[in-house]
Amino acid sequence: MNLIVTCSRHFEEESSDEISNILETLGDDEARVRNSDFSGIVIVDTSLDPFEVVDKIKAKILDEPWSIRYCHRFIPIQESIKTELDTIVKAVQEHVSDMQPDESYRITIEKRGSELSSKDIIDSVAGIIKNKVSLEEYDWNVIIEILGNLTGVSVLKDQDIVSTLKLKRDSME
Repeated sequence: MNLIVTCSRHFEEESSDEISNILETLGDDEARVRNSDFSGIVIVDTSLDPFEVVDKIKAKILDEPWSIRYCHRFIPIQESIKTELDTIVKAVQEHVSDMQPDESYRITIEKRGSELSSKDIIDSVAGIIKNKVSLEEYDWNVIIEILGNLTGVSVLKDQDIVSTLKLKRDSME
């Protein structure tokens, strides 16, 4: 899994078709797109760089706002791992090196189908990052997407995630 796509509940099939078509247009006709065990979440394995995919989707929405109807958010995933606290901490540690000492961060956890404590995850992850925490005005977002036994980890700038609804709304103003 290197891309998570969110959609409205019960529109996973339409969203899967939509992202498959987008990836095929971008040159990956062998991408693996599948529904997760959770409503509104589609998991993607693409041979393309997920950050480039997100950038191209953003450009497509700005050019043709209504060309993407079912997919809501595109989140690039840097590492896909088992849902275990130590493994999550290790994965985050491998991706925080891009942070400069004067930059701040926040931790965002989306947890589905796991008994792992969000507080334990936050405490453990924050314990390895020396930078300042800022929940409102941050430079980096440490994303931890837990989908049962599978977890996606990314350390991103906000512009690395595309919200189709927000982008469409902003383009109309």
